[in-house]
Amino acid sequence: MTESELMQFAEQSLDYGVMGILILMSITTLWLFIERMMFYKSIRIEDYEHRDKLELDLTDNISVISSIGSNAPYIGLLGTVLGIMITFYTMGDAEAVDAKKIMTGLALALKATAMGLIVAIPAIVTYTIVLRKVERILTKYDVVNDSKEN
Repeated sequence: MTESELMQFAEQSLDYGVMGILILMSITTLWLFIERMMFYKSIRIEDYEHRDKLELDLTDNISVISSIGSNAPYIGLLGTVLGIMITFYTMGDAEAVDAKKIMTGLALALKATAMGLIVAIPAIVTYTIVLRKVERILTKYDVVNDSKEN
């Protein structure tokens, strides 16, 4: 394998690897969001004797959504940094500097950061929606139990 072919392989691996991870994170966020919303619709607060047990069930898996929202930009940034490194290496290895190749390489590298943000922003919004739903269900539980005690 020549050095040129090796660099092409590195570029493709980086592109597919980072994008693949970010797409997987996006699908996971969507899946967990749908699962949580279905669970919240089906939950019966009357079945819970203790608030803490209810809270444990309600908050199951929402930390994963939060982690995805927090880390997706970093994965995109990692892809960008590696893409820029590959572009600079290719530029330094070439005998003549081709501005078109440099700009194309940098634009493709920045695509990873954009994709990271595209994954992170909906994940954080999703996490906020889920967290608010948890708060509402817990408040309903408190209201029902307070009225039983009085």
